[in-house]
Parts: sequence; C-alpha cells; structure tokens
Amino acid sequence: MHRTDLSPAGPGTRSRRGPRRLLARGAATLGAAAVLGATAMTGSASAIVNGEDATQHYSYMATVPVEEYGAQCGATLVDARWVLTAAHCVNPELATLTGKVRVGSGHRTTGGSVRNIDKIVTAPGYVQDMTGTTYNKNDLALIRLDRPVTQKPVRIADKAGPVGTPTRILGFGTVVEAPTLEDARFPDRLQQLDTRRGAPGDCDPGWAGRTRLCTVSPKPKAMACNGDSGGPQLQRARNGRWELIGATSGPGGVREGCGTGPGLYSNVPAFKSWIEQTIRQGH
Repeated sequence: MHRTDLSPAGPGTRSRRGPRRLLARGAATLGAAAVLGATAMTGSASAIVNGEDATQHYSYMATVPVEEYGAQCGATLVDARWVLTAAHCVNPELATLTGKVRVGSGHRTTGGSVRNIDKIVTAPGYVQDMTGTTYNKNDLALIRLDRPVTQKPVRIADKAGPVGTPTRILGFGTVVEAPTLEDARFPDRLQQLDTRRGAPGDCDPGWAGRTRLCTVSPKPKAMACNGDSGGPQLQRARNGRWELIGATSGPGGVREGCGTGPGLYSNVPAFKSWIEQTIRQGH
C-alpha cells in the first residue's frame, strides 16, 4: 500500500483501447504505508501478511493484472460482466494494466475465467492521496468485462455490520513485509484472513467514516498488504453466506509496514446505488 498507489486520474468512464499506465510511481521501494495496490506490490510474494491458504472456493474473487513484476490488484465479481476494485488500481499514471482479468480461481495465474477489460468507471468524488499523510476518498471503480463469466457474483450487503462484526479479507498480495519490491513475494494460492470491523478510533483520527471502514485483525501483525488493493472484505449474512462489505483501500494510518496495524476499506454498501445504476446503464 504505497501512498503512490494505483489511482485513476479522476472520476469518469473510459473505454479499454490498450495498455493503461497503472503502476505506482516510486515503486522502487516499499516505503511507509506502502500501498495495498498492485503498484508497490510488484515482485512481491504471497497475499495478505500472516494470512492462510483459502479454506473454501470463492467464485467471485478476481484479479486485475498489472504489468510490472507480474503484480495485481484484487477485485470482486458483483455481476456476470462487472468486477469491483479500488479506484487507485486503475490509475493510468501509476501502472500499466495488462493481460486479462481472472475470475473465480484459487490460484493467482491459472484457472477460472479470463476476460479482457472493456470499460472502467470510477466512483464519483474519487480523490487520490499523493502525500502519504491521509487516505484515498471514494476509492472504488467498476470494470466491465468484454463478455460475461459463468461464476456466481457475490451479493453486496445492505450495510456493514456494527463494530466488532467478524469479517474475512481475501487477496493474492505479499505475505511478508519487504523493504524493496525484490524482497516481496506473491503466493500462488489465494490467501484469507479472519478480521473484524474496528472502531473508528482503531484507525488514525478521522480516517474511518460513512464511506470508509476501519478493519483490525485479532491475529498479531496480520493484514492486507501490497497486491491486495481492491480485494473483498466479507461478512456473514443471516443465511450463513458471505456478502460483500468492503474493498481494500490502504493502511488505516500513517505507519510502517502493511501487517502492523489496521486496514482501511471502502464501505461498499455506501456505494450500492452507484454500483447498481452503473451496471444497469452499462449493459
């Protein structure tokens, strides 16, 4: 999660007509508050620091490829033809989107369905922090695939559960803290980590809010990291199934390392109307 993470230049819709610059500037090192995005994660190892191999199949887990070092951002299938990711993962100034979106595989580079990117729509009001002193605002983007997939999308929750609600995060980002991109490593297997909704005070003052969720881990030194940006945060619905409440955005404060503190997640239910309207109008 480098503060120079992957962020689109601004709100709007763009057709996919070729490679898109999307890797973080200054990606030579994984500095303080390294971005969870594919940008700083390049050349990294597994996903989620101190997580574990996924214990079940997540049909809606997706990855958005970034050229540099074979890195990626996470994403979530929310419709047969649309995946949701972090807005900073589609910034043409920071990295190059290349290859195909992969949906529904428990492995980073094989399996599942692969599709080209047809269109990208950034959430209104998206603002990228380039200073390393605050957070990205409205950090969500929808990616339309060139054709539908057969995997089952996840349901978006009506609202995130209260503070203390058990959650789970998924990703293919680095599993170790690393001072440089060369030291980082990505896993082949999808990683998961059981977390919970933190109180606003668990993140830096003012960081959590209506559109941002503070997330903490009961497990010491464990949290999403570089390469996990855009990936899902899930909670259990009443029927026991997983539903989507968050998308990995970055660290929950100005600090060193990815796994040493809370994570900040975009509150997906707060954008549910925008997501549904975009999908409706985009078919």
